[in-house]
Amino acid sequence: MSYSFTPAAALRDVTLRDGLQLTGKLLSTPEKIRTVRELIRLGVQEIELGSMARADLVPPMADTLDVARGLRPDELERCWIWVATPGHVAKAAKAGIRNFQYCLSVSDAHNQANIGRSTEASLAALPEAVRYAQEAGGRIQLCLATSFTCPFEGQVPAERVLEIANDPRAEGTCDIVICDTLGQAVPAQVASLISRVRGETPQRRIVFHGHDTWGLGVANTLAAISAGATLVDGALGGLGGCPFAPGASGNTSSEDILFATQPPWLTPQRFAGLVGLSESLLQELGEPNRSKSAQGARSKAEAFAWVISSDATPDCGTSL
Repeated sequence: MSYSFTPAAALRDVTLRDGLQLTGKLLSTPEKIRTVRELIRLGVQEIELGSMARADLVPPMADTLDVARGLRPDELERCWIWVATPGHVAKAAKAGIRNFQYCLSVSDAHNQANIGRSTEASLAALPEAVRYAQEAGGRIQLCLATSFTCPFEGQVPAERVLEIANDPRAEGTCDIVICDTLGQAVPAQVASLISRVRGETPQRRIVFHGHDTWGLGVANTLAAISAGATLVDGALGGLGGCPFAPGASGNTSSEDILFATQPPWLTPQRFAGLVGLSESLLQELGEPNRSKSAQGARSKAEAFAWVISSDATPDCGTSL
């Protein structure tokens, strides 16, 4: 029996972008393409396939456009790419990408560290990025990193988040992504900010991006959904972190989010497939599995439908 969490929200898996930013080993381009296809096959609705960050600063992202070129148009429809400048949008669009996540930090110090410019400069360039996305027939999100805390400035005022969310230069963005970049927020804080964004800013889909640094990733995600977020981010095995945000650890685990919310499409067989995909990926990268649900699925309590039986073959068609 499945107990779907309501209200419903979709999952965007960010393994191939945020999840890979701090790994010691690199995944090959074919492995990334196979991962996208397996996530889609297993039912994940949306995927972040990479970023336009400088390859010398974030080496795992160097082949992002090659990954995009290796996917079919119908697959790319499910995929998002991280961008920080209008030039990023224009270059990614030439590779066939149509879904862009334009990221800036609410705190100026983190924007300088992460993107190399002030928050104001990123906002000033946003209308041109929106124009490029629209000319390509695509969509563009406004992504607000450090919406709760900053590694350099500490607590970030909610009023500053709302000020940026209401900035007229963000007109034309389809979604707003509220990020707990450091994983330091608590559920009541997440619910409060998401509720205010829903009630006090232009109507857009609200996305929540959380990290599990303090062990509240799933709790914060559920709080965000209850407050109005309809898309939430996670990474397989809890991979992830920001190389320009000291103190940031892995993303909230996709497996944990899915087990907690149990959307109608998620069967125990598909969940087992995701666990198998995650385990193969983590083994390839030499990374630990931080997902509590994946660990539970490998327990000996085989009377529970979500536990992977020792003699069962997970529904995972990809070998990494």
